[in-house]
Amino acid sequence: MRSIRFTASIAVLCAGLSLGGCATTGGDELPPATFVALQEEPGEEYVIGPLDELTIHVWRNPELGAEKIQVRPDGRVTIPLVKDLPAVGKTPSMLEEDIRLQLSQYIEDPLVSVIVNEFAGTFSQQIRIVGATEKPASLPYRANMTVLDAMISVGGLSEFAAGNRSKLIRFDKEAGTQREYALRLTDLLKRGDSDANVLLRPGDVIIIPESAF
Repeated sequence: MRSIRFTASIAVLCAGLSLGGCATTGGDELPPATFVALQEEPGEEYVIGPLDELTIHVWRNPELGAEKIQVRPDGRVTIPLVKDLPAVGKTPSMLEEDIRLQLSQYIEDPLVSVIVNEFAGTFSQQIRIVGATEKPASLPYRANMTVLDAMISVGGLSEFAAGNRSKLIRFDKEAGTQREYALRLTDLLKRGDSDANVLLRPGDVIIIPESAF
């Protein structure tokens, strides 16, 4: 029964991935996340996603801003004088400019700032971990995120996980293809093998199979 549930969950995931199916080519191992690679560096500018929590300030016009408003599931936000403005898929600076243009109809030269208080990210920015883990989840990607970071967030491997047979599915936007990489999660989590730790990219999917016994 456990194997049936696992197979069904993977089938649903595969159906939802880009290109309509799981990658079947590849299987190469990614290079380890070395100390140099793990040094803190800024990532790409954040893109606002559904259910993100924002604070919007309008300088000298606080009544036109909003504290801790959530981006709606339809990807829009509403503040005084600006209704149903698309926010998803934009960087904070892009949303600032859109709000500024809307408010300029009512006040002269508005200065707008957008702060992301809590973030979930867009679907393409999330890291998804499915299969034999303590709590499968979709995690917001953050700069310099590794497989170890992701596995800590989901509570590690389950009792029946075949961690060294895990796979990472990565979608290459430029090439329009998916590639599969081998992961050695048992070596990483149970044996402390740092060479098994690799850097993640936005949109990566980690699939952890169950052992046959």
